[in-house]
Amino acid sequence: MINQVTKDRIEELFRQYKALASKNPNVIKEIALAEIPEMVYNSNAIENSTLTLQDTEDILLRNEIKKDHDVREIYEAKNLAKITEYLLDSPAVEFSTEQLLGLHKILLSGIKDGWAGRFREGKEWVRVGVHVGANPEFVDKLTNDLFSEYAANDDKYFLENIAWFHAEFETIHPFNDGNGRIGRVLINKQLMDLGYPPIIIQNKGKRSTYYPPFDIYRTTGSFDDFTRQFALLLTESLYKRISILSSPKIVRLSKWAEINSLDQRVVLNKAKRGTIPAFRMREKWMISAEYNSTIEL
Repeated sequence: MINQVTKDRIEELFRQYKALASKNPNVIKEIALAEIPEMVYNSNAIENSTLTLQDTEDILLRNEIKKDHDVREIYEAKNLAKITEYLLDSPAVEFSTEQLLGLHKILLSGIKDGWAGRFREGKEWVRVGVHVGANPEFVDKLTNDLFSEYAANDDKYFLENIAWFHAEFETIHPFNDGNGRIGRVLINKQLMDLGYPPIIIQNKGKRSTYYPPFDIYRTTGSFDDFTRQFALLLTESLYKRISILSSPKIVRLSKWAEINSLDQRVVLNKAKRGTIPAFRMREKWMISAEYNSTIEL
């Protein structure tokens, strides 16, 4: 669970975001499009892709391959970007297993066409570390039930519902390949369906922030760590959009701290906790240059 202070902060930021977005609908989409290389890089890197952020930008933005890379990794970057663009262009498409299978087909196109767009079946068992995915015989029903239960949980706080869904989806592991990437795509589909902006789950620190909550969920049933993580990332995403839409200048957080004679370590810690309106762009912490530095730090 997350505390009421965090919920109130998200609610207030969402109110500001909606007011600004209503006046700048085209810019909202442009911000999301600009994030695609960073989003693709992080999601693929979590799955141990060797592509750097620069490599990913070269492939997606300039159609250039400047280093000798595995062809699979190039397809993974292009296919994941294609899925993200599709979701931005088709916001009204229903959140369903049918859409899930369609997205998965795009993801594995040219990589594993025999696995693309279908659930595991027969003897197609999968293992991730010490976790063995659900019995292939039951994957179809388990995944359909998961989507149905998510839709029925409209009385649950939205981030708790999304966090639970993500933990359970990855526990089922319905596909032979691409479960992690698709699972993270679904988080953003769920957020955008509710009017929120997408988030970027970071590769950096994944072994301390992203992986452990899966083990906790599978042993205790608790998904609180995911809820807290998604709340921080959503707060950051809202800060970013509000700053871009309302601030004349955005600067590096380190520069802002220097100008305002503030301890950079303290400022960075505040940024990571979401208590100042800082956000990451291309792996660098940023903030509005005009943010009031008289706050207590």
